[in-house]
Amino acid sequence: MAQAANQTTESESMKQPIEQATAPSQWSRPSNEQIKARLTPEQFKVTQKNGTESPFRNAYWDNHEDGIYVDIVSGEPLFSSRTKFDSGTGWPSFSAPIKGNNVAEKEDWAWGMSRTEVRSKHGDSHLGHVFDDGPGPNGQRYCINSASLRFIPTAKLEAEGYGEYLELFADRGE
Repeated sequence: MAQAANQTTESESMKQPIEQATAPSQWSRPSNEQIKARLTPEQFKVTQKNGTESPFRNAYWDNHEDGIYVDIVSGEPLFSSRTKFDSGTGWPSFSAPIKGNNVAEKEDWAWGMSRTEVRSKHGDSHLGHVFDDGPGPNGQRYCINSASLRFIPTAKLEAEGYGEYLELFADRGE
C-alpha cells in the first residue's frame, strides 16, 4: 500500500533527537520544559495529552524495516519489528512489547467504553491501546501511535546504544 503523500516522516517528526541510550538509567522522563522543547505539537498531544494521530497518515504504520521502536520521550525500548504486523487499522501494531517491563497498562474509560491504555514505564508517555484481537499465542494487538515512537534500524542499534537488541535480528544476517 502506498504511503500517504502528507504523512509525517521521521525526519519531520522530531525537533531534536533524544539522547542516545547507553544504559537503562538514561530511560527517565525529562522535565516538562524539555519535553515541550523536543516534541512536535502532535507528539506532545499524543504522548502528554493522551491523543490519537490519524490512521494511515503517520510515520510507521507501513514501515517494514528491521529494527526497534523506542519511546520518543525517554528512549526506552518498547517494540521490535519482529512482532510488528499489518492490522489494517492504519497504526503500527505489535503482538508483544520488546520487554514487558517497559510497557505499563491501565484501564481507560474515555469515550464511554473500557479499553486498556498502553504507556511507557519510564517516560509515562501515552502510546496507544492493547486489544485482545491480535495474532499469535497471546492474541494481543498493541495499537500504537507513531507520534509516540522513534524507530532505530538494526544498522544503527549499536551506535545508538541499543546493541543488546541486535540478537533479535541474528537470524536475518544482521
